[in-house]
Amino acid sequence: MLSRVANAVYWMSRYLERADNVARFIHVNIHLMLDLGLEHDNGRWAPLVAASGDDEDFRRRYDDHNEKNVLHFLTFDEENPNSILSCIHRARENARTVREILSSDLWMAINDVHHLTQKQARRRKIGDLQDFYLSIRRAGYVFTGLLEDTMTHGEAWHFADLGRMLERADKTARILDVKYFLLLPSLEYFDSPYDAVEWSAVLKSVSAFEMYLKQHHTINYKNVADFLIFHPSFPRSILRCTHQAARSLHSIVAATASDTDIEQSMSTLRSFLADATIESVLNHGMHEFIDTFQTHSNTLDRDISQTFFA
Repeated sequence: MLSRVANAVYWMSRYLERADNVARFIHVNIHLMLDLGLEHDNGRWAPLVAASGDDEDFRRRYDDHNEKNVLHFLTFDEENPNSILSCIHRARENARTVREILSSDLWMAINDVHHLTQKQARRRKIGDLQDFYLSIRRAGYVFTGLLEDTMTHGEAWHFADLGRMLERADKTARILDVKYFLLLPSLEYFDSPYDAVEWSAVLKSVSAFEMYLKQHHTINYKNVADFLIFHPSFPRSILRCTHQAARSLHSIVAATASDTDIEQSMSTLRSFLADATIESVLNHGMHEFIDTFQTHSNTLDRDISQTFFA
């Protein structure tokens, strides 16, 4: 496979997954504020920007983390490369350059969500956008289903799966890191009904709420963190995503006879997770654990680019 094609498929998948996750964070945050009876501009928008990793860019161009600014920045800001608008646009451009290897249904689905996003781009209020965020989330399910069912599971599929899994693991880590930092020091609400509502929102942001309750009958920070990091079979846990990414990477290396040094980067990431437990994570610091995970993940992404796309 040409490196140009592999690069386009990999980033097409990452951008679509990124847009889906941003929509999830916003949609769940809206409902959380309704559940807690909070005003829209009460300061609960800043964590969404922090979870995106773009707080520095936001502060440089906006003067306040209010509803209007955060919604525009995360949804329709063309200068923000991680806004839903930018991600969908870049995903479509990558897909357009490799249409010959995508199924027609998959291309049409990406094209449809692109046009939907462009159509909604002038809206700014929550009341106008809730259905839009839900549509972006549903488009994510459609993309995943079409990728799985309409494409041969060869090199192109593995590059798409690799990008999607690494992006998904990163976003699960980010939302857990931000919410844990915000909630754990809040002793006033610790292990209270308020605390449970907040952690429920974290689970809902990654569609884990129902599966979590099947395993744990009460909601507390330790079990939520353990579920989202170490659950071996939940599709959005960090461990599960990393293992899936490793399988796709191994298939790519085997098919392309690439330098096996790239697998060492993946092995380092997997070993880091295998050596950790929820007790060690909480004892040494959630933020420190997530930070180290993202460092290994970023190293892997860099090595993927150098090995396959350079």
